[in-house]
Amino acid sequence: MSERNELYPVFLKLHQLKLLIVGAGEVGYEKLSFILKSSPRAKVRMVAPWVSPEIETLLAGKEEHDVEIIRRPFEESDVEWPDLVIAATNIELLNQQVQKVAKAKQKLVNVADTPALCDFYLGSIVTKGFLKVAVSTNGQSPTFAKRFRQLLEEVLPEDTSDLLENLKEIRDRLGGDFAHKVKELNRITASLLEEENT
Repeated sequence: MSERNELYPVFLKLHQLKLLIVGAGEVGYEKLSFILKSSPRAKVRMVAPWVSPEIETLLAGKEEHDVEIIRRPFEESDVEWPDLVIAATNIELLNQQVQKVAKAKQKLVNVADTPALCDFYLGSIVTKGFLKVAVSTNGQSPTFAKRFRQLLEEVLPEDTSDLLENLKEIRDRLGGDFAHKVKELNRITASLLEEENT
């Protein structure tokens, strides 16, 4: 039997959680920009002695972002505050230290470019209105995940909000038990695939 991806995808409400990013250089910028693109109200604290101009530009004049920058080296006490930790420096030993301290405090941690030290990955994300699709290759090929995301962005309609709002309205009006609702919604949404295939 071939290997399979055993990750369990979840969608986090990052505006209700606290996220620490250690590092504010190129890697930190990549992590922060993708997080804010998907979750602009995420509560983020960045700790780094130096902050890249790209991060400064990303945050300039954006009051909707809840990002605090602390300009100093990482301290072990930094992991007391967050629910999630991302080690995003280009210093391998520092990333390992952040991971070790975070795990000792029972925090979920992601270490950039080190899948073996990660509790979670930051997948490629497609957002079209209320629809959000996350793509993961189990850390094997972020490049493939990126390309697949680009494909989905091209083929999915730009605005899915009306469709999803209508389906929610139908679901809310359906009588019967859970099994009946699932059966009816399956019947209704089956036509979406038929229209795509014609």
